[in-house]
Amino acid sequence: MAWKQISAICFISIVIMLALPTVGASNASLSDLKSTISSFDDPHMDAEDLAFYLVTHDFDAKPKGGYVEVGLEGRICKLTPNGSAPGLCSITV
Repeated sequence: MAWKQISAICFISIVIMLALPTVGASNASLSDLKSTISSFDDPHMDAEDLAFYLVTHDFDAKPKGGYVEVGLEGRICKLTPNGSAPGLCSITV
């Protein structure tokens, strides 16, 4: 292919990517979060593991020391892993 054709294809690809809607944080609710964390127990899960688990389930989660912050419906929820207690963690809104 000629240089002009390659440049045109790249330009069109960039325009298409910019026109697509961007992916933002999920529109999950507090009930979605509660359902996700009560689905199973893991007494060995720490804050890093919990944040990873929540991110893989489309939550905006960040580990902060011994707890995880989750952006949810315009608020920040604090989730603390609860070890051997039922569910994965406790939630403070």
